[in-house]
Amino acid sequence: MTAERPAGVTAVAVAFLLAAAYLLVVALTMLVRPELVSLAAGSELLGGLRLAGPYMFLFVAALGAVVAFGLWRLHNWARWLAILCATIGVLLLVPSVSAAVVFFRIGKLAWGALGTIVRVMIVQYLFQPGVKEAFEPNTPLDAS
Repeated sequence: MTAERPAGVTAVAVAFLLAAAYLLVVALTMLVRPELVSLAAGSELLGGLRLAGPYMFLFVAALGAVVAFGLWRLHNWARWLAILCATIGVLLLVPSVSAAVVFFRIGKLAWGALGTIVRVMIVQYLFQPGVKEAFEPNTPLDAS
């Protein structure tokens, strides 16, 4: 008997995979043609970490792919890693959202707020009791 993957877990895994694919493409583009893409291309996903350059993009892309694969396979470590990544993502968005409020930049504020909301929704969803159960190892049925 195998656990069925909840649709929300599939959506979160796809979100991590899409973010990883985007960061991978941007990183490879930066490595091949550095002048073509700005470091700002990763600001919504990496926050201030984008300043570390294309290798940080590659690292976060690999992390996102690992999390996506683990969620797809319903590994509990991946659920916890996704929760940690989403929480760190919220913390990385705080400076940009704060600056958008202070300087009254509606576009940046909207994107920052949307990014924060999505990350908080991921954390809240992955803590749901029904979702947590999907990640627990299956126990054999009683023969009695």
